[in-house]
Amino acid sequence: MANPLPNKSLGEVIRAARVARGKGLRELASKMGITPSYLSDIENDRRIPAEDILRKFGRQLDLDFDDLMARAGRLGEGTIRYMSRTPAAGVLFRKLSEENTTEDVIEKLSETLDELQRKKRDER
Repeated sequence: MANPLPNKSLGEVIRAARVARGKGLRELASKMGITPSYLSDIENDRRIPAEDILRKFGRQLDLDFDDLMARAGRLGEGTIRYMSRTPAAGVLFRKLSEENTTEDVIEKLSETLDELQRKKRDER
């Protein structure tokens, strides 16, 4: 799936979604259990929220959690553990980074992986 906001920062995406849904800063902060100043810092890219807060943004603003994690520069605890246990995954990620692989190529690789996983499930 193509990224609809490829050049937007995490804060810009969150602010745009909040405004598009007609939610005030204080209202959203209250619903999420965070302070308005913390939300303001996130929207102005002064703070990067933890994984659980990103998950709440996804639910409250109907945003894709994986996209939020990527914009925050977070891999997630499970991913880091997997990469530690599976060195080939770390090598692959490093190669993608070193080659400055385009988003289109990464999306095709992801689609290929999804297809392989579907085939594996169907074989069971």
